[in-house]
Amino acid sequence: MKSLNLTTLLVACFAMALPAVASAQIESEPVENPGGELPPPQDDNDPAPPAARPDGPRAGVTQQAGVGGTQAYGRAGVLELGGAIGYSGAEDYTQFRATPSIGWFFADNLQLSFLPSLRYLELGGVDSLALTAVVEPSYHLPFNDTTFAFMGVGVGASAAENPANGDMEAGLLIAPRLGMNFLVGRSGILSPYFNVEYSTSEAFSTNQGTVVAVDIAWGANVGYTVMW
Repeated sequence: MKSLNLTTLLVACFAMALPAVASAQIESEPVENPGGELPPPQDDNDPAPPAARPDGPRAGVTQQAGVGGTQAYGRAGVLELGGAIGYSGAEDYTQFRATPSIGWFFADNLQLSFLPSLRYLELGGVDSLALTAVVEPSYHLPFNDTTFAFMGVGVGASAAENPANGDMEAGLLIAPRLGMNFLVGRSGILSPYFNVEYSTSEAFSTNQGTVVAVDIAWGANVGYTVMW
């Protein structure tokens, strides 16, 4: 009985002494200048995750389009640069024009083009110069890898010199186009097309001084562009 009590007493003493021994083993460092200012916060530049958003197709502008490249004609992101020369005619009316162009496929087979032009016009023996500019959405239908049909409708403005007084007169211009695209070489596109133009401009004067409005004219053109 005495032996049991002695054992119990030793265990109780060891249990009370253990926290003191553990506390003695912990080394504490004194705080330097405890009344001073705290050190400035540090930024470790952790990148923030992107916010959630619906991911749709992003066309952008592609590179290396054409034979041997990564993008085919008509694919979203393909850029097309070049120009066309053409002829338009109506009764007692003749027109020659040069049209630079820039086009961008914002989706597969759907293109948005900007088509400015400089024109020489002759009406009733009187000649004049005109400027036009249209923005045209168009659809390009592939027949195979090198042949497309296309149709577009351009809307913009026209301004022509009035030979009677030298003033520039402006009007609305609507110009549908219908034609073909033929791939030539690695990245060239040959584009013959027909167009019809409706203009509200009344900038053409006859020798008698009367103003004649050319409401509707037709045209035949050949263009050559390069895709990027």
